Amino acid sequence: MHHSTPFHVPVRTIMTPGPVEVDPRVRQAMSNSILGQFDPSFTSLMNETMKLLRLVLQTTNHWTFPIDGTSRAGIEAMLCSVIEEGDIVLVPSFGRFGGLLTEIAERCGADVQVMTCEWGDVFDPDDVINEMKRVKPKVVAIVHGDTSTGRIQPLKEIGYACREMDVLLLVDAVATVGGTEVNTDEWMIDGLITGTQKCLSVPAGMAPLTYNERIEDILLQRKSIEKGLATKEQLLSSNFERRIRSNYFDLSQLQDYWSPARLNHHTEATSMLYGLYEGLRLILEEGLEARFKRHRVNERALVAGIEAMGLELFGHSENKLPTVTCVTIPDGVNGDSVRKMLLDDFGIEIASSFGPLHGKIWRIGTMGYSCQQRNILLTLGALEAVLTRHDVKVNVGEGVQAALDVYQQKERISKANDG
Repeated sequence: MHHSTPFHVPVRTIMTPGPVEVDPRVRQAMSNSILGQFDPSFTSLMNETMKLLRLVLQTTNHWTFPIDGTSRAGIEAMLCSVIEEGDIVLVPSFGRFGGLLTEIAERCGADVQVMTCEWGDVFDPDDVINEMKRVKPKVVAIVHGDTSTGRIQPLKEIGYACREMDVLLLVDAVATVGGTEVNTDEWMIDGLITGTQKCLSVPAGMAPLTYNERIEDILLQRKSIEKGLATKEQLLSSNFERRIRSNYFDLSQLQDYWSPARLNHHTEATSMLYGLYEGLRLILEEGLEARFKRHRVNERALVAGIEAMGLELFGHSENKLPTVTCVTIPDGVNGDSVRKMLLDDFGIEIASSFGPLHGKIWRIGTMGYSCQQRNILLTLGALEAVLTRHDVKVNVGEGVQAALDVYQQKERISKANDG
């Protein structure tokens, strides 16, 4: 017999841009016993989860359900179900995840037109709208909050322009849903994807998405081809050449699984759905406004602490992603050595970065259940200690105090409001 040792999970405070800490109530929900995928108790949980998702995504779209797989699975399902060979797709890319949208669209055979800006900036909506007029795309695919640069892209004007010009707007809102305002319907977003492991604060493994009738029409057209409902002449004319390459990520089949038809497409990730349902329930119990406010207050405390310590933030403050704070690594400091000591000695994890920013910034996430006062204060205190250990001149003692000032000011305001 082989005796292996049980896996030991070290205690951690996770302050990365995902995965994040998970509320014990979500973990408890996930440990419930398994139900069969067509058990009425389970299919009713599927329906209830769709209802809660609509509220969190601020949409009335009927088709609002999770894809099994991480956030990228949702992005792939949305893009490969909508984009056809030869479609013009405009990707305004302002970080690593614009690159991901580009790559997936290219794999779908799209004619991808990429706009770029410097990492740390976002686009002026007018520039995107002018580019749309120039390239006349079928689809604009854009990231809402890019964790690689810690920036958030304003979408409202772009959404209105897409609707006016009859362009489909597909949005990766993985890093923003549940942590800051995301108005699917009001911003005229046609298809939106998010993930469980960031501000929804559920383990990685599901990608909730939503789409409207404009996208459903495309799916139905493609489905009629597959079922042989279209004529041969239509098939031969190129605009009707519509087949979704992926079976697993075929939204036209997935929506049949999430409908009363209950097409036996795949086996639903039972425990993950328990976790998602509970995570969404907790978000709505807290209230979207209150939750966004909590994310803003903790972000403000973190930023105040970082600056009081004498460190610099990366990027422009007006388009900062509220759920990720990018800190410029001081000259001559080995960023990985600082992260290693934070993890080994304090059990706190912060993130490094990619691409042009590799080795230049640290990224600190304040998302979901990780986004709490205790974690902010611990991180600031530990970071100061580690930097001091690395001979960095910081304003000793000031970081935590500046954060405490933010929290105490917030308490005074809420007391005054209660009074």
